[in-house]
This record gives sequence, C-alpha cells and structure tokens, in this order.
Amino acid sequence: MSTGTTDLTAGPREWLGLAVLVLPTLLLAMDATVLYLALPSLSAELRPTASELLWITDAYGFLVAGFLVTMGTLGDRIGRRRLLLIGAAAFLATSILAAYAPSPELLILARGLLGIAGATLMPSTLALISNMFRDGRRRGVAIGIWAAGLSGGVALGPIVGGVLLEWFWWGSVFLAAVPVMVLLLVTGPWLLPEHRDAEATKLDLISVVLSLASVLPFVYGVKHLAEHGMDVVGPLALAVGLVTGAVFLRRQGRLRTPLVDIRLFADRGFRSALLILLIGLACVAGIYLFATLYLQQELGLSPLKAGLALLPSAAAMILTSVLAPALVRRIAVGRVAAGALLVSALGFALLTQVNADTGAVLVVTGMVLIYLGQGPIMALGTELVVSAAPPERAGSASALSETSVEFGLAFGVAVLGSIGLLVQREHSFTAGVAVVAVIGAALSAGLALLATRTLKTIS
Repeated sequence: MSTGTTDLTAGPREWLGLAVLVLPTLLLAMDATVLYLALPSLSAELRPTASELLWITDAYGFLVAGFLVTMGTLGDRIGRRRLLLIGAAAFLATSILAAYAPSPELLILARGLLGIAGATLMPSTLALISNMFRDGRRRGVAIGIWAAGLSGGVALGPIVGGVLLEWFWWGSVFLAAVPVMVLLLVTGPWLLPEHRDAEATKLDLISVVLSLASVLPFVYGVKHLAEHGMDVVGPLALAVGLVTGAVFLRRQGRLRTPLVDIRLFADRGFRSALLILLIGLACVAGIYLFATLYLQQELGLSPLKAGLALLPSAAAMILTSVLAPALVRRIAVGRVAAGALLVSALGFALLTQVNADTGAVLVVTGMVLIYLGQGPIMALGTELVVSAAPPERAGSASALSETSVEFGLAFGVAVLGSIGLLVQREHSFTAGVAVVAVIGAALSAGLALLATRTLKTIS
C-alpha cells in the first residue's frame, strides 16, 4: 500500500517534509563523530579503560550498520513513516540515557541502543525521499540535500561537540538530539506520507538472525584484530561472520521477498557505488579522528577552537554534496566521482607532511580538500544505489547504502585508527597521522580508477 503522492510533481509539502527528514539525518551522522572532542573530558570523569573507550566510540556505528538491513526491510513491510516515528521516540529516550550515564559500561550500552534506534531512522528517511520525489531530476536534488545533511553531520559532529564542551559537560553532546526528535515526532505525521510494500510478506526472522550473526561477529573480529593483533579470537570471529554470511546470502536467493534483494548486486554500478562509499568513508573517519587529536594534543587547542578549525572542511563537504547532482547533468558521473576522489587523494597527500612544526594551516587545508572530494561521493553514490532499486524496495536499497556509510565510518575508526595509534606508540603522533594519510591517498586514487570504469550516468 502507498498512501503518499504518486505523481511526478513535488509541492511545498514534499519540500517541507524533506527539511524534516534532513534534520534527523544530520543528527544521526553527528552522533558517529560528536564524541571525538569529548573524549578527554569523558575519560577524566568516567575513567574508562582503553578498550572501553574504543567501544564507547564505535558501539554506535557498528550497531547502526548491523541493524540497518533489517530495519530497512521492516520499514518496507510495516510502513516507513511508522518506523521512523518509533525510532525517533527510541532515539530521544536513549540520548538522555547516554547523556547521564554514570559509568563506562552504561555509556557503552546507551551508545549501542542509540545505534539500534538510529538504524530504524536512517533507511526510513532516504526511502521516504525516494517515494516523495518520483521525478529523477527532483529526486537527485532531494538526495543531494539529504546527502549534504549526512555528510555535514559527519563533519559537524566535532564542531558541535566543541561548542557544547566550551560551556557544558561531556553528556551535553547527546542532548542535541532531544529538540530534533521532538520536532520530528510533532511534524512527521502531518508532513510525511506513509509508504510500504503492498506485496511484502512477513519478515523472515531466520534471515534477521542470520544477518546479525554474520555482521556482528565480523565487526567484532575486525575490531579485536585491530586492538590485539593476531590471536585465536579475531580470526575465529571473522570466520563465523563469513560462514554465516554465506548461509544468509544463500537463503536470500531462495526467498520470494528476501531481507536483501541480492539481484541488485548484478548491477556493476550498484556494486561499485557501495564499495566507494564504504572505503571512502573509512578513510575520512580514520583521518578525521587524528586531525581532531592533533589539533588538541599536539597544538594544544581547546575543543571549541579545534572544532572551529574544522569548520571550513565541513562547509566544503556540504557545498559539494548539494552541487554534485547539477554537475552530473553536464559531466558523466564516473568522471565527476573520479575527479572528486583525486581531490581527496591530494588532501591526504598534504597530510602526510604534517609534523610537530607545521601548525594548523596544513591540517585545515588537507581536510578541506578531502571533504571537497567526499561531498560528491556521498551524494552520487547514494543516488546510484537508490536509483537501481524499484520504489517498493527503496527501504532495502537505502539500508544497503547507509550500511556502507556506517561500516565505513566504524571501520575507519577501528582499523585505520588502530594502525595510526600503533605507529604513534612506536614512533610519534605525527608519524601515525602520516601513515593513515598515506593509506587514504592510495585508496582514494584506486577508487578514482574504479569510478571511471564502472559508474554510469544517473537517470
């Protein structure tokens, strides 16, 4: 059943609805990075161990990624607006729990619950946009604005955190969610249409269990290897995740209405877009963690000053996310994506030259270039993924797109962050920055070649 607008026009109600959907998207992305500048004050008060601190940072992103596919498909079945509003209420409650958590263990639990609540929100926002804007050109503009909110949230997280930490305690970074979720709960029933897949059957609970049993052990295995190196636990967890994942995919191929429509992966552009989103965001998250630490620990900037130093990069990402859909109407999407990734590679190359004497200018310049390149990738990659799916499967396609984004952010912190910290312990902080930047430059250049060869024009 679909009870929303079915023609190709988009009126004031749709554009107001888009504004309402962009706000929680920005907030959800902020929650992935908002703790970066709060870590020193949080550590001083709660005194977490090194392992607990990593879990506090990563639990949100990993559980968002783990539940996105399930929640995207659930929205196709019970209604995307309904799931969005349920998620908004849950996110509001768990944000308050995180803000006032008295111990590291409770904060980790709250961050995990925030991740599950966030997984109900993210695919619903993008799927609703796909249904509200059926005309390809207007949908491209709307998704570009949505992507600007997503990428802007990733970039603005530390900045907002820095502003709040200047006057309030570390828990205040979570309370920014409260007014946004209240606004969504009040205006959503009026501005947002309801959409669901009329032919969807009951949710296959076995597929849900297999999905979680493949994603979560794999995530744990990667994280364990990054923290502890090669031992029995890490490879075993990876093996469990991979074997269960193979069983999950085989089951999806036999179901009439699967949790993941594996036929979507037959499209080469779809596969490439997911891979570019995943690896591109991993590089960004890894270097952003070190940029914030460098500005505070090496240069001695306050959280507010460090956040303001990163403001130009946030503006760059938001601007290019919005402009990308207009650009691909004149230039092939593969060339736009490749050019953007090469700009990011140049930014990473600049950051390989950071040392104790270079100051903030080189870091700010490098981050601006990286984010100039990543803005179009966020917008175009998302549009390619969503356009490949039929409208009734928009929730599933949206979930796959956002799973790539969230996995990228989480893996960037867990893997590249751990590599950089290992080099830092053995040599120096700036050596850790340089190693992560070298990896980012190499991967961005490789992705540029992939984009040129595989990405097709967005229709």
